[in-house]
Amino acid sequence: MRLLAFIFAALILALQYPMWLGKGGWLRVRELDRQVEAQKHVNAELKTRNAVLDAEVRDLKQGLEAIEERARSELGMIRHDEVFFQLPQDAAARTPAASERSANPSR
Repeated sequence: MRLLAFIFAALILALQYPMWLGKGGWLRVRELDRQVEAQKHVNAELKTRNAVLDAEVRDLKQGLEAIEERARSELGMIRHDEVFFQLPQDAAARTPAASERSANPSR
């Protein structure tokens, strides 16, 4: 009787092995589910980025304001009727009066 129970237990284990550890087993399916969820997250981020880029392309195709804004911010361009003033960033450090004023605020 013990031999029969042992044979049945071995058969049950032999049938369970492919389900848990085989090529299409639960562990493999679980890992694939994790990969699918990670890819869905990446796809959602890319979809958001694509929507932003699509809106920017449509804006550039339809309006001149977006083109002008880009030319001003990225290329530093100005119009013919504008006056451009460029101030050096370290002008306060080079001017002796400015450095005295910052050192002596009571003056």
